[in-house]
Amino acid sequence: TDRTTPMKTKVKPSQVLSKTIENLLSGSQASEDLLSDLLRLGAQRILQEASEAEVDEFLGRGWYQRGDSEEVHRGYRNGYTPVSFKTTQGPITLQRPRIRDNSAPFESAILSRIDRLEDRLVKLATEMYVRGLSTRDIEQTLVDGNGNAVLSRSVTSRLTEELYAEYERWANQDLSSYDVVYLFADGVYESVRRYSNAQTILCGWGICSDGRKVWLGLRAVASESAECWREFFEDLKERGLAHPLLVLSDGAGGLKKAIGQCFPLADRGRCTAHKMRNLMNKLPKDQAITAPIKARLKAIYYAPDLETGQGLAASFIQEYGRQYPSMVKCFHDDLQACLVQLKYPYGHRRSIRTTNLMERSFARQKRRTKIIPNHVNEKGAMKLVYGTLIRAARRWQRVTMDPADLVLLKTLRQTRCTDHQITQTDDRISFRLAA
Repeated sequence: TDRTTPMKTKVKPSQVLSKTIENLLSGSQASEDLLSDLLRLGAQRILQEASEAEVDEFLGRGWYQRGDSEEVHRGYRNGYTPVSFKTTQGPITLQRPRIRDNSAPFESAILSRIDRLEDRLVKLATEMYVRGLSTRDIEQTLVDGNGNAVLSRSVTSRLTEELYAEYERWANQDLSSYDVVYLFADGVYESVRRYSNAQTILCGWGICSDGRKVWLGLRAVASESAECWREFFEDLKERGLAHPLLVLSDGAGGLKKAIGQCFPLADRGRCTAHKMRNLMNKLPKDQAITAPIKARLKAIYYAPDLETGQGLAASFIQEYGRQYPSMVKCFHDDLQACLVQLKYPYGHRRSIRTTNLMERSFARQKRRTKIIPNHVNEKGAMKLVYGTLIRAARRWQRVTMDPADLVLLKTLRQTRCTDHQITQTDDRISFRLAA
């Protein structure tokens, strides 16, 4: 069927819209929501008039005007084709002008850009939301020249639902393309009204053999128990994550147990930044005492190699064991996990001795989410946490992976896999345990 609307009435579509608006204002035409209808029809009329003006300019003559016989003939008006657009004010239908016998192609620049402009407005609202503005803030910020909200709170809420849909797509992505050498795990907490305590959210990211830092997983759980962490890691593996060489975490018992169960051949590293804070908390609040001890600890954790680090650690224990037994016991606990990073390439140690990158991302996320201190439900918490963290991850810088570094990493893999059958893919460093 021909969708072209014949020009039987010889009335511009913009004039029809003007008459409809006039009838609404006079009350001769009923409306369930007068303000919404006027806003929608006003937008339609502005766009329709703009597209009609484009035709006048293209043809070089106005409505019912004859062209100059000396001018180049550009074509004739040939009715309209209805075209619909989805906008934040609801769906609108415009009449796209048609031209026949034209010497050059015609396309309305206004109508061709509506979708793109609308998409930019949606993205702007979403970015404002994940950067800490509430839906009320967005409503009050995005206003027209008369101070009327361009996007209502209800519309903004619907737009932010796309964040959760984006999170669900991301949370199910295939991870088999990532050759993850170093895996990091930590948790973040968000207040949710439906829960008596904070909602626990488990997070995982990694550094690949090509130097990329990639965010891998994000999941809301009941607690940081071994069972919850094990399910988190198993989900990553089911989505294609191979066995890394090193898994870095804090000292939580459940997380340590899950790492050993899910990645039995991986080294487990302990975040030295967390460890240093724990050690300083076991000393008197006297800088004369803490400063030299902190310097000794840094010399241990920043030693040039594992053997040197172990030697310095033994001397530290012997020197301070009697004077500060509680601090030294804490230092001795998980010592090898703190020193394991000294086995790895020197240029990587800055990135793998702590979870600082994740800590910074969490701090940025907390600045965003504090505007909503109590999320209504888990879904609300997850879409905002995901939105802020994934944007932080996009700015992460790569880690340099020199050829010599890759050789050392493959050697480390070989030494721990001597007694196990493993499967490698495309000369990768990460591997899978053979069935």
